[in-house]
Amino acid sequence: MVRMEELPDYAERVLEVAELIPPGRVMTYGDIAEWLGEGGPRQVGRVLALYGGAVPWWRVVRADGTLLPGHELSALARYRTEGTPLREAPRGAEGHVPRLDMRRARWDGGGGAVGGAHT
Repeated sequence: MVRMEELPDYAERVLEVAELIPPGRVMTYGDIAEWLGEGGPRQVGRVLALYGGAVPWWRVVRADGTLLPGHELSALARYRTEGTPLREAPRGAEGHVPRLDMRRARWDGGGGAVGGAHT
């Protein structure tokens, strides 16, 4: 029998925050780091890359609203299913992949949009 290692404490906390994000909403990597009061966007991204497969990883995004390279189509299908606000790509944009409408989609950990992280 293979013994599973316990997740590092920071990783557990990042994944718990990712699970709190409601369908149709997103938080940035930096928002989660700010919510936790430690780490930064890169640390949050690393946790999701290593351990995020079982949580709604597509709800944790880049601050500019671009979709995660290599996962664009999978994430886009989930955004459309959840009704996440998108900004359609201009016709001349490479691949015509939309971006997230961060003004409308960003979740602040409360009942509204944006406004900063949880304190």
